[in-house]
Amino acid sequence: MDYKITGYEPQKLFQFFEEICAIPRGSKNEKEVSDYLVQFAKDRGLWHYQDELHNVIIKKEGSEGAKDLPPVMLQGHTDIVCEKLSSVEHDFAKEGLNLIVKDGVVTADGTTLGADNGVAVALMMMVLDDDTLEHPPLECVFTTQEEIGLFGAKALDKSLIQARTMINMDSEEEGIATVSCAGGMRIGCTREIQREEISGTKLSISITNLLGGHSGTDINQGRQNANLLMARMIYHLFQNTNGGRLVAINGGSKDNAIARECEALLIYEDTKEAEKAENAAIDLAEKFADEITAWEPDFSCDIALEEGKEQAMRKEDADAMVHAMYLAPNGVQKRNMKMDGFVVTSCNMGVAATQEDTVEITFSPRSSVASLMEELKARIELLAKTFGFTCDFSGEYPGWSYAEESEIREVFKESYQRLFGEELKIEALHAGLECGLFSDALPGMDAIAVGPTICACHTPDEYLPLDSFERFYELLKDVLKVLAEK
Repeated sequence: MDYKITGYEPQKLFQFFEEICAIPRGSKNEKEVSDYLVQFAKDRGLWHYQDELHNVIIKKEGSEGAKDLPPVMLQGHTDIVCEKLSSVEHDFAKEGLNLIVKDGVVTADGTTLGADNGVAVALMMMVLDDDTLEHPPLECVFTTQEEIGLFGAKALDKSLIQARTMINMDSEEEGIATVSCAGGMRIGCTREIQREEISGTKLSISITNLLGGHSGTDINQGRQNANLLMARMIYHLFQNTNGGRLVAINGGSKDNAIARECEALLIYEDTKEAEKAENAAIDLAEKFADEITAWEPDFSCDIALEEGKEQAMRKEDADAMVHAMYLAPNGVQKRNMKMDGFVVTSCNMGVAATQEDTVEITFSPRSSVASLMEELKARIELLAKTFGFTCDFSGEYPGWSYAEESEIREVFKESYQRLFGEELKIEALHAGLECGLFSDALPGMDAIAVGPTICACHTPDEYLPLDSFERFYELLKDVLKVLAEK
């Protein structure tokens, strides 16, 4: 393999990262990377386990003098969010990523990078590969389908895990340790529709170039949701023109990614009304730009007319879709003002999809307070019922509560201060982590979530500063050494 990342140590760490980037590993497509990890373990004579969901556990005995210590669990997930620019041709099911290394960072060419959570996979491989390190017995756990509901971690046979100290490496800011997180789930709302053929003037609207981002960690950044903007646009057209019929709305691709793009198609039998709608759409798009370009500098809205015919939705079906989207909870729902405005509850309208005979809206609600999560679920369910949708609830995972006392937290704080001369920040996170699932299943688990800096996760702008990855490995080595000496 022709490696692109050079000049960073240890070289093998970065090579392992490039090797897994070359393997397609979107959620539910992790078999190849799972088999790669199993072969990695076999080549080194390490105990390993692989299940039907392609989760992998690899164990390594402690270094000399630390073989009889309690084991430590290192953990991360193998799957990635598969987002790309609409202008980029890339088959995530079959193709690896095309990495670009420039100015000390690595990105992928028009796609997500998968540093979330490929860094954890490479870090565990490096620790397992290096026999010179000092460490207690290790249980490296590689989970699957994390990005669509933590399904791998849920299904894994946790009786195979003896460790009661857990280092999750799915946190994304160097110098910050996460010690609790929100719970979440996926809610899919579906409505059957009917269509009829209409001839006339078609109006196409395309909202693009929004920043998007992770629906947990970026939900408080004021980033716009393309689906919500489109709902506002079409509702405005319905209110200010006559005879408009909706053909389709399609926006977003993942419930846990803030929608960056959305396309819609309407048709008018009356050409003058179509032209009126075009002008109204242009005016509203200009208002959108005035409202949001301070936060969304690349926002774009393309509007075009052409003659033709389409199978349009019945008016009542179109109204139900647009009204439900327009009124849907989206963004931050509740903050804790005693914790500097920390986000407690949020909702992301991640996907709007139109099929021949159905429409669907998919939400990703999150909360670190169980009662508020139930209230948000009830609101979405009531919204769906009001507009004739049925709800499917899936992928629910628990939050992870803060522990007043934590040995692993103290070890990380001491190591970070000693290595870098700075205090390690301790924070709660409004994204989902697998720590909650393992803590629930394995009583007494002392967990922490840490990692190098990864920017713009879940978007094609995702990038990994290579010096941060290098420094984090030094921190991990030092922590394991301290644990081996206890």
